[in-house]
Amino acid sequence: MALEHEYDALITDILLPGVDGLTLCRLIRQARPQLPIVMLTALGTTDDKVEGFDAGADDYLVKPFDFRELFVRLRTLLSAMGAV
Repeated sequence: MALEHEYDALITDILLPGVDGLTLCRLIRQARPQLPIVMLTALGTTDDKVEGFDAGADDYLVKPFDFRELFVRLRTLLSAMGAV
């Protein structure tokens, strides 16, 4: 859907059925380089985070999370793009 429709931002997990979120992030990053991508996942080691950022994520948030923090991170990403 992220390749067929326009979105302001994408929030994805790493642990997904079918294709993992890292592969998904790389594919979307190639097709839509300006789309902000936030990884929202239970995988919280430093290696996990580095792998997420290396895959093209703009931000990485570990579960459990506070929705206020997610909103602030999205607002910051969108503001940097001039979308807010």
